[in-house]
Amino acid sequence: MASTKYIFVTGGVVSSLGKGIISASIGKLLQARGYKITIQKFDPYINIDPGTLNPYEHGECYVTADGMETDLDLGHYERFTGIETTRHNSQTTGRIYQAVIDKERRGDYLGHTIQVVPHITDEIKQRIKHLATIDDNAPSGAPDFIITEIGGTIGDIESAPFLEAIRQLKWELGHDAVCVHLTYVPYLKAAGELKTKPTQHSVKELQSAGIQPDILILRTEKHLDDNLRSKVAGFCNVDLECVIQSEDLDSIYEVPVNMQKQGLDAAILRKMAIPVGETPKLGPWNKFLELRRKAKEVVRIGLVGKYNLQDAYKSISESLSHAATYNNRRLELTFINSELEDQSAFMEKLKEQDGLVICPGFGQRGTEGKILAAQYARENNVPCFGICLGMQMMVIEFARNVLNLPDANSTEMSTYVKNGACNSSAAQSKGRTKPNCKTTANVIDLMEEQKTISQMGGTMRLGAYDCELTQKSRAANIYGETLIRERHRHRYEFNNRYLEQFEAAGMKCVGRNPASDLVEIVEIPKLKWYIGTQFHPEYQSTVLQPHPLFMDFIKAAKAIRNG
Repeated sequence: MASTKYIFVTGGVVSSLGKGIISASIGKLLQARGYKITIQKFDPYINIDPGTLNPYEHGECYVTADGMETDLDLGHYERFTGIETTRHNSQTTGRIYQAVIDKERRGDYLGHTIQVVPHITDEIKQRIKHLATIDDNAPSGAPDFIITEIGGTIGDIESAPFLEAIRQLKWELGHDAVCVHLTYVPYLKAAGELKTKPTQHSVKELQSAGIQPDILILRTEKHLDDNLRSKVAGFCNVDLECVIQSEDLDSIYEVPVNMQKQGLDAAILRKMAIPVGETPKLGPWNKFLELRRKAKEVVRIGLVGKYNLQDAYKSISESLSHAATYNNRRLELTFINSELEDQSAFMEKLKEQDGLVICPGFGQRGTEGKILAAQYARENNVPCFGICLGMQMMVIEFARNVLNLPDANSTEMSTYVKNGACNSSAAQSKGRTKPNCKTTANVIDLMEEQKTISQMGGTMRLGAYDCELTQKSRAANIYGETLIRERHRHRYEFNNRYLEQFEAAGMKCVGRNPASDLVEIVEIPKLKWYIGTQFHPEYQSTVLQPHPLFMDFIKAAKAIRNG
């Protein structure tokens, strides 16, 4: 196309309607038509990034290959479209204001008074359009479409600068920009009626900001008939064909197909005066959905972690779901709280699973439960997959119960005592440990380059790093190669001082970073499937390219169920 087109996705009435899924679905449908797309998320919160947020605040923190901690919606973008996002695909109010303030401090504004309009809005506009310039020098050129999702809900105070920036861009770009607005149509059970008034008010709020939505997507739990859609179209000044409904579906992966059936991608193209052409078949995507529908046999996987929240381990659960589908199994995922409030019930849940995933995380809470789960899996030969902190818990369990180091621990949880002398007050002054918590075997230790870092945000080992695999190891056989590249998010690492002891006792360190010698993968070859990774493989599993580690893990768990 002659120029990059822009699609803005906003939301109204309530949050959590699924703007990220809609944005990813639009991207998928345009890709199927042969267009090059990219997607970005603008979050109105003042945090620089979600890296310091508790998962209960904002769900999973997703990490890009270039080391940016981002909103979990970027995971949806990558899983649906297969694109690789970067730090430029994720923006927050905090980053935008920080950039403007930095420019002011440097004198870039030549003494002018700094205001939300035009300085903040100009920064937002520049970042919205920046993705077109990044890819301009790529072999395939600039993207045909940039899809921009605005976080939050219309009417939020913090969203106002973003709406003003969109208003200006729509005016400047003309037919090269459309606004897709996602709202909610509630069903009142007592009255037996669907109500459109919240949508009308949401659109009115958007119009008061100077933005007329081009397309409305109505989130609903009940099917909407044409009369209701016509009513919404008339009250909101939107063409009937541009009023799309998004009903509850069995899977988020059904959404692109549902949107295509209603002509969402065709409506976007018509609004931009682009020829619509034939509707693409979505062959591989539909094949994946068909496999999901046909899968009848169950594979039971226990997710051992401390965050009892649907979105806390989103990328892991979706990666397991991809792998189960391609293994012709229906995933039955059980969250198992590692805080050990009831150890007897905890053990019973472990026994019901075909495989266990020891989840990542930070801090001491729930670690003893993860260690107990790793011990159960190792002693009972149950397929077990430890990720990041989960891998470290596998290492600690092995050290305690096989290497006979009963107080083995990580210095994240415990003060290291050398030769029986513990300077716990000094350790606590650095904010890293508890004064009465000691270990003489720091099998997991703070990375050397992390020891001088005092700030928390954006300071971990982040992003993609190389890993060399030991030839003929299980990991190398799974990947089918000996040099891989995976994404990280951690401060602590396997202590190589203990490496020979571990390997002699049967836990092999089969993946190492070639530059730092950091241990990336451990496995116990004599067990059916017992692998821990310091990296996060879940960040690279997509619908059409499931991650090989998850594929092989589910295959092993499936074998357990088959007996």
